[in-house]
Amino acid sequence: MISALTHIVRLTRAAFVFAREGVFGAVDPALVPPSGQIPLKVARLIERPGAKSGPRLSRALERMGPAYLKLGQFLATRPDVVGVIMARDLESLQDRLPPFSQAEAEAVIATALERPINQVFCQLGPPVAAASIAQVHRGDVERDGIHTPVAVKVLRPNVASRFRRDLSDFFFVAEKAEAHSAEARRLRLVEVINTMSRSVAMEMDLRLEAAALSEMAENTKDDPDFRVPVVDWDRTAHNVLTMEWIDGIALNDRARLEAAHVDLPDLGRKVIQSFLRHALRDGFFHADMHPGNLFLDKEGRLVAVDFGIMGRLGMKERRFLAEILLGFITRNYRRVAEVHFEAGYVPPHHSVENFAQAIRAIGEPIHNRTAEEISMAKLLTLLLEVTGLFDMRTRPELILLQKTMVVVEGVARGFDPKLDIWKIADPVVREWIERNLGPLGRIQSAASGVGDLARLAVTLPELAYRAASVLEHLEVMTRDGLRLSPESIAAMGRTEGRKSRWRAIALWIIAATFIGILIAVLRLA
Repeated sequence: MISALTHIVRLTRAAFVFAREGVFGAVDPALVPPSGQIPLKVARLIERPGAKSGPRLSRALERMGPAYLKLGQFLATRPDVVGVIMARDLESLQDRLPPFSQAEAEAVIATALERPINQVFCQLGPPVAAASIAQVHRGDVERDGIHTPVAVKVLRPNVASRFRRDLSDFFFVAEKAEAHSAEARRLRLVEVINTMSRSVAMEMDLRLEAAALSEMAENTKDDPDFRVPVVDWDRTAHNVLTMEWIDGIALNDRARLEAAHVDLPDLGRKVIQSFLRHALRDGFFHADMHPGNLFLDKEGRLVAVDFGIMGRLGMKERRFLAEILLGFITRNYRRVAEVHFEAGYVPPHHSVENFAQAIRAIGEPIHNRTAEEISMAKLLTLLLEVTGLFDMRTRPELILLQKTMVVVEGVARGFDPKLDIWKIADPVVREWIERNLGPLGRIQSAASGVGDLARLAVTLPELAYRAASVLEHLEVMTRDGLRLSPESIAAMGRTEGRKSRWRAIALWIIAATFIGILIAVLRLA
């Protein structure tokens, strides 16, 4: 219970910051249960002047520190959880913090690589970018007597402990929400925080980011329009990542692109097709493809950086998406609905016909329209509404893919407002469909199924032995019953009594906190 009180104290501070920045002012009172109406009104009273303008939630999260910044960035990829409007607000969240000192960075590098800094780099310049988890320096290394520039990413000192503390608060909120809300259980809030926790854990081990770079380099080695920086494994460790320095034009630098006479519509094509190849062909894609993370090199190839957020799709998800796409193109909404049921995404107690009708409401508006009139963001909004109506449990990997598609489309259309995303995507999607859903793909799938059956047959004797053992234990329990000693019963009673007392204390603390906020408001008035 002490742990619960600690969470409540920290979360009360967060709630105060959110209230001051006007976050609760964006909440529709009709959606708040009666028990929450008074706290909502109190929160509205302590808004600071001017809080109603601009992205409220983004401002509040920036004030709360690195873990909250990451939470905001992650929730920007989950409009199914926070809503499309709030997700767009969070897209403006800037993961920029003041850099830590050069001396601290050099100490981290020397400790991680177990060598003095002058034995690792010929030169290490000041930070060129700083975010919540790490910052980047430009350095020089000597290879065959030649000085070569490199990018050196260094983890912030002591960042892991602060993230662990704040993540424990997020888990506390998610668990309580799921315990009291069916909608929270449908959205799987605990799983959302779990996914974020795993993502952050991977970001804080820079060897894993290096591995993602290496894997994508292998996947894209034959791609004509895309590549990734080369990792310097000799100068990479848990806290340090060294890679090739990219001397290209960032895609958010429109003036330099135009001065270099870059074919902007063709650049948009490269962005769309590269992303689709990675997602469909490889099942492994860069999930943070905003213009600041993309460069154009001297050979005209896209180069991606910052591999902290990556997405994966299994073959099942890729086939699901391909069949969905085919269904929308051919207007076979019944098949689109059936695919959802076959994949187990929609509970079987719902009607396929009713779900097909809802899918038609999404598909029909995009027909008989020009390509530039079709909004992927609007389609995403409708899809999320439909999944909620039919109790479709959220699929984090699909939501991340959909969100990245919207970002990628926005980048591409920034270079060509009349870009036909369907025409650009057609050769990549068609190639994947023919290879995986055509006759050859079906033969390969059947062969894979035979292999799975063979592996299952090998394990059948062991499974049978385990099943017999479980049944034997159940029989003993059924015959003899489950017995508790008097000491166990007494201990359980004492534990429950302590829990009740701590719950009462926690409620009084929460009540006192809100009364204190109210008194502060009255004094300000």
